[in-house]
Amino acid sequence: MIKIAQGAEAVLYKDNNQIIKERFSKKYRLHHLDESLRKFRTRREAKILQKLEEMKFPAPHLQDFSDKRMSIVMDFVPGETLKQVLQRGDDFQQLAKEIGEKVGELHQNHIVHSDLTTSNMIKHAVSGEVTFIDFGLSFFSEKIEDKAVDLFLLDKAMESTHFHFYPEIFERVVEGYKNSYPEAGKVLERLEQVSRRGRNKNKSAY
Repeated sequence: MIKIAQGAEAVLYKDNNQIIKERFSKKYRLHHLDESLRKFRTRREAKILQKLEEMKFPAPHLQDFSDKRMSIVMDFVPGETLKQVLQRGDDFQQLAKEIGEKVGELHQNHIVHSDLTTSNMIKHAVSGEVTFIDFGLSFFSEKIEDKAVDLFLLDKAMESTHFHFYPEIFERVVEGYKNSYPEAGKVLERLEQVSRRGRNKNKSAY
């Protein structure tokens, strides 16, 4: 078993074709609150992965989870991150459109990813399909605001990481989003409001 990554909430290990994700304790939190929060997030992530499998959505297959060990076992997804692929300039228009279609599919099923970056998307080595990973911050929500913020974070991530293709890359995302999500218009209208708030917040910081 090899440690492959560590984030703010969890450590990832690779064991052959499995990924084991373990949420670790935060010493600054009260013990019972820390345990309760980690259990809740582990269960929620497992529930979302189960829902994605029902949808036949391209994401890691959940093998097992334990809210005692605060761990999730899932399939390893072979391939490169879209961040790596896009930095080579490979067909960004089509990939961006596919990203948008898949985000629209998540939102249609009221799943908010909360960490939409091209580092959390893999171009599958076998199928070539864009596969989403890291649902650790994800949650279920029917709120237009939550979905708009999800898109806003993706927009900002693309602006900073893939600035060579920006804004066209996000325009293609929006095109795909409209194709797959009937309520896209409402979310995109709210996205404009969220973006204005973000710009005003940045101005007030100076």
